[in-house]
Amino acid sequence: MGTAYQYKLRPNKEQIATIELWLELLRRQYNYRLSERFSWWEENRCPVNACPLVMPIPRLRDNPDYYSQKRDLVNTKDKFPEYKLIHSQVLQDCIKRVKLAFDRWLKADKNGHKLGKPRFKGKGRYRSFTYPQIKQDCRSGHNIDLPKIGKVKLIQHRPIPEGLTIKTVTISRKADGYYVTLSLEDKSVPALTTEVEPTLKNTLGIDMGLKEFLVTSEGESVPIPQYYRKSQQRLKTLQKSLSRKKKGSKRWLKAVKAVAKQHKKVADKRKDFHFKTANELLSLIRSYCPCRRGARRAGGKLKH
Repeated sequence: MGTAYQYKLRPNKEQIATIELWLELLRRQYNYRLSERFSWWEENRCPVNACPLVMPIPRLRDNPDYYSQKRDLVNTKDKFPEYKLIHSQVLQDCIKRVKLAFDRWLKADKNGHKLGKPRFKGKGRYRSFTYPQIKQDCRSGHNIDLPKIGKVKLIQHRPIPEGLTIKTVTISRKADGYYVTLSLEDKSVPALTTEVEPTLKNTLGIDMGLKEFLVTSEGESVPIPQYYRKSQQRLKTLQKSLSRKKKGSKRWLKAVKAVAKQHKKVADKRKDFHFKTANELLSLIRSYCPCRRGARRAGGKLKH
């Protein structure tokens, strides 16, 4: 079974400069590798005997796949020595992201749907990087040891349960700072191999609506919290202040950050509401009892 724990980081000025440098270099590498794939696709999207007469026949070349682009990172480091500062596996993960974005565009999923054409990352749009492998003892107290960055302080608001192994570590930049996401695996929990037969006791119908967030088959409803509507006045004030600033100035950047923080607050409230509602519904199914039907659950969020 897999899960993920996210903690907020408190890096110092040198560590912030290193993280920002990595994100910018990875953004350039992502765009370059994506342009390689687009160039090859444009030149080889149709067979030679089916090309239009007005189009010159390009010189055939190998497809820049994941492995060829990963091997080419050696040449990148020779031409641009600053890429030697980045951990090798972090660079390889950037190539993997290009591969996944390109494959999702060309190949359909199991339902036959395709995603849109991948876009180049503008300045500030590449917001995270991943360590595919890391030592299990990377955490020591309230610090985490990140390769080539050093020990970074984190706010450990909840401990990691014993027996869980760290698979990957992702550093992400958000509006209010930097976060680390630990991808964990619990090998003691076996994978679900048997199918559960639905019955009246272990099944709960849910209808999502516009007047109510959801209504269950038991007649209980969850109202819409309207977090965005409640924060509209604050957003209006911040965006009005932003419109009066000169674009690109320090005050403009400060106002942009204030707007982003307000949007993140709304997103965090929604995420917290969704998790709590889902947990409440699962608890309702586990503790199902016909005599308690229609009663208030978990502080009165679900009501009859």
